[in-house]
Amino acid sequence: MLGHDEIPLPPTVLLAAGVLQRLAPTSTKALPLRHTAAAILAAGSAALLLGTFGVFRDHKTTVDPTAPEEARALVTSGANKVSRNPMYMGMVGLLAAHATWRGSWQAWLPAAAFAATLDRFQIPREERALRGTFGKDYEDYCARTPRWIGRVRN
Repeated sequence: MLGHDEIPLPPTVLLAAGVLQRLAPTSTKALPLRHTAAAILAAGSAALLLGTFGVFRDHKTTVDPTAPEEARALVTSGANKVSRNPMYMGMVGLLAAHATWRGSWQAWLPAAAFAATLDRFQIPREERALRGTFGKDYEDYCARTPRWIGRVRN
């Protein structure tokens, strides 16, 4: 069994999930609404991912999932006001868009597995590093901002 530090990195897991989705059957029913919804979700997810990447670049801090301890700034602006993980939300959204486009329940399995892998392994590793680097500031940020989206549970 893999330890926390041996889990493959998000870009690798994202690519694997996308490949697995391609193996899932595609619905033969032509539903323009489904394709429109998938395109809107993909565009929004890509904008979220790239926009957040830009905010991190503006703060001159790392987006490297292998080195969260190298963070130079605690980013709490932009999409990070409503989620501590908007880049990962963008990645999950892209997989959800692809699953929607394909129109089969099997295409949702890799998206769900990717989100679970992030939530169970990658994000806790990053949170430990950020707590060590930013201390109380990070704790306060966690108290007011959910890991994904929604409301913070106290």
